Amino acid sequence: MYVVSSTPSTPPHEQAKTKYEELHKSIRACDDVLSSVETNLTSFRDDLAAVSADIEHLQARSTALNVRLENRKAVEKGLGPVVEELSVSPVVVSEIAEGHVDESWVKMLAEVEKRSEALAKSAKQQGQSRALADMAPLLEKLTLKAIERIRDYFVAQVKALRSPHMNAQIIQQQKFLKYKELYAFLHRHHSQLADEISLAYMNTMRWYYLNQFGRYQKALDKIKLHVIDKTDVLGHEDTSRKATVLGGGARGLGGAPHDAFNLGRRIDLLKTPNQTALSSYLAEEDQSTHYLEVPFRNFNLALLDNATAEYTFLASFFTPSLTLVRVGKNFNYIFDPTFQLGHNLTRSLVSETHDGLGLLLCIRLNQHFAFELQRRRVPAMDGYVNGTSMALWPRLQAVMDAHCESVRAMTSALPQRPLPAATARTTSAAPHVATQRFGQLVHGILSLSGGGTGALGDDQHGGAAPSGSGDDEPVAASLGRLRSEMEAFLTRYSQAHFGADVKGRKRERFLYNNYSLILTIIGDLGGGKLAAEQIAHFEGLKTAFQEAA
Repeated sequence: MYVVSSTPSTPPHEQAKTKYEELHKSIRACDDVLSSVETNLTSFRDDLAAVSADIEHLQARSTALNVRLENRKAVEKGLGPVVEELSVSPVVVSEIAEGHVDESWVKMLAEVEKRSEALAKSAKQQGQSRALADMAPLLEKLTLKAIERIRDYFVAQVKALRSPHMNAQIIQQQKFLKYKELYAFLHRHHSQLADEISLAYMNTMRWYYLNQFGRYQKALDKIKLHVIDKTDVLGHEDTSRKATVLGGGARGLGGAPHDAFNLGRRIDLLKTPNQTALSSYLAEEDQSTHYLEVPFRNFNLALLDNATAEYTFLASFFTPSLTLVRVGKNFNYIFDPTFQLGHNLTRSLVSETHDGLGLLLCIRLNQHFAFELQRRRVPAMDGYVNGTSMALWPRLQAVMDAHCESVRAMTSALPQRPLPAATARTTSAAPHVATQRFGQLVHGILSLSGGGTGALGDDQHGGAAPSGSGDDEPVAASLGRLRSEMEAFLTRYSQAHFGADVKGRKRERFLYNNYSLILTIIGDLGGGKLAAEQIAHFEGLKTAFQEAA
């Protein structure tokens, strides 16, 4: 039985249609979603492609940068040292142009010269380049500025040397030697200007030493000196003559007594450990009376010390820019007027004197100065020492000749015939007064010729000082002549006064007494060839006449 619904029935195809429509909508929605996904995927793909392209670009760029970096490192490795050698920092430029000249400035100057040398080396090896062409003018200007600053510095120091009461050696040590690299730099880059600076310095020091030693000589001129003149010879019989003193330009003033034939303590001047010259003040205030060797020693000792200091400075400051030969010439240019002053002083002291012992003392002092100069390695002063020696030796020979002449005159004045026997018996056989003088003079000469103990002492700085001479010096020959004249006089005197004695015993006793006195005076001398020869000679004479005594 069929039941009829009250609801109208839906045909199946309608139901299917609805179902398909819904499916269609779903599919369309999916299509829309897929389309959106496709769009997104397409966009992502495009973006991914762009990113990939960017990555590839970055990779390529990174590779290029790495290549450039490696190239730059290679270039830097090759050019870095060159750039470092050639580049000049602003600090260096500023310091050279405006900085104070001190030790720091000297270091900056060394940097500039280092750069200049590197530039010249690079230009020589690689040829001219733009970089070198750019740097060359800068370094040249900087070098010229440095030359200007160095010139101004040394000109200021040379002016300071002329300032009153200025110690030249302090300026030399603190302002010149401390910055000797500045002069070396100047000489390398502007030798003409360096020579001008050197000449200005030499002229200043030439004036300085002449002025200082001129004042010192005037002070020494005020020292009172014993006058030993032609009356102080062995044969002069006048023993009543008063001592005279030379001082302040006056001659013949009454003064302290002196013995022209006795060396005494004068030899202490050679043995004293005090190697300091007398100051000008003390020389002017000294009221004592001295012998000629005192001003001679003090002037030359002061000259020796100053010349040593100056030569040492010149050799230290100007070398290696200048050779030692050139330094020696510069030294002589500086000291020539002062050396002339010293020679004039020596001539004024010895030209009229008959002080043989004083002359020999000066000769020994001069020999000691020569030895000291050799020890100090100051060859440039040899000419002065030799010139002084040439002034002293001839005068000593003249004085020794005067002694010989005076003894010869005494011999000639003796009676040609012996005195009567009665007179001979009352005449004393005591030594003649001339024998005493002769013995003292010979003792002094031998003491100064290596015969005395420590005649010239020992050098205060180690090493032995020259100890006098032997037969090779003119003094030995002169002493031999004087001895012969004295023996001839004593022989003639004995014949004239005691020749009437038939037995001749008093004559022989007289000769024995005289030779014994001479031997007593010189017998205490120590070593020395000349002294030993003289002692042996007079011992022989004494022995020859000993039996009659």
